[in-house]
Amino acid sequence: MINLTSRYLGLDLTHPIIASASPLTGTFDGMRRLEDAGAAAVVMVSLFEEQIRAQDTRYATLTEYTADSHPEATTYFPELAGYSHGISGHLRTLRRAVEALDIPVIASLNGTSDEGWLDFAVQLEQAGAAALELNLYIPPADFAVSGTEIENRYIDIVRHVKGKVRIPVSVKLSPSFSALGNFVRNLEVAGAEGVVLFNRFCQPDLDIETQGVTGGPGLSSPAEIHVPLTWIASLSRRVNMSLAAGTGVDRSTEVMKFLLAGADVVSTASALLRHGPARMTSLVAGVERWLEEHAFESVKDIRGRLDAESFGQADTFLRARYLHTLADISLDYIRR
Repeated sequence: MINLTSRYLGLDLTHPIIASASPLTGTFDGMRRLEDAGAAAVVMVSLFEEQIRAQDTRYATLTEYTADSHPEATTYFPELAGYSHGISGHLRTLRRAVEALDIPVIASLNGTSDEGWLDFAVQLEQAGAAALELNLYIPPADFAVSGTEIENRYIDIVRHVKGKVRIPVSVKLSPSFSALGNFVRNLEVAGAEGVVLFNRFCQPDLDIETQGVTGGPGLSSPAEIHVPLTWIASLSRRVNMSLAAGTGVDRSTEVMKFLLAGADVVSTASALLRHGPARMTSLVAGVERWLEEHAFESVKDIRGRLDAESFGQADTFLRARYLHTLADISLDYIRR
């Protein structure tokens, strides 16, 4: 019998495929459907500090409207005893999922202020999250801010959050770092137990007819697998952190590539949104089928078999792949 069991952030999982944050993981019913389809774990939809602050502002505006406008009434709206700012609904859904589901529920947080990162992280832990994924992204719009300043800001966030919570913490990153390997090692020193590669931000597009800004493609495709695949292979066995791969997963083919490169788990959202939660079932079945067809007994047997360390030095691995790709492209054009 094929052994699919895996381990991520100290959590024991039945297999290495988890559902990453998406609208499907924003509701209890969505997370329940993913568990029924066989997800090994779910990452609840991200808690965005801006949204919480906006909800708080709206609540205050509505409840304080006309306050003190009458000598006998200080307000016309009752206080909501259970209202704990805009975060209350998110925490309620998290608690319900933790209590009802048999798989780990990982919280995701995208903060903007020091207070937000720390306060919300503690509340998510108290609500029962099995682990915490920090969705780090500071838009590099201010040209006066250097890459070093942004990296130091990220490291400070991780260090401070780790000083407040006891659950495992992973960091979801974008690929936009000049020395990603060094930065990941610094995150490890700061206390992070894992990294997720990579965050896929919706990028703007331009409409040449309306001359306006539109949204770019929403869901990822297998064509986008190569950047995270390269970095998973480069980091495998070179850091003592859990490695979660994401972006570009649509079939079990992409899952197998990430596992061979050294990923501890493979996360997906686009495949589940595109095909429905049942896609999880086919992904898991595909991994089991591949292992059986290639005479492997477990996921552990193949994890990292094709990482950079297995080819020798990482720079040799990357350079060789670069030259090999150029050669293939040149031959293709010559044959035409």
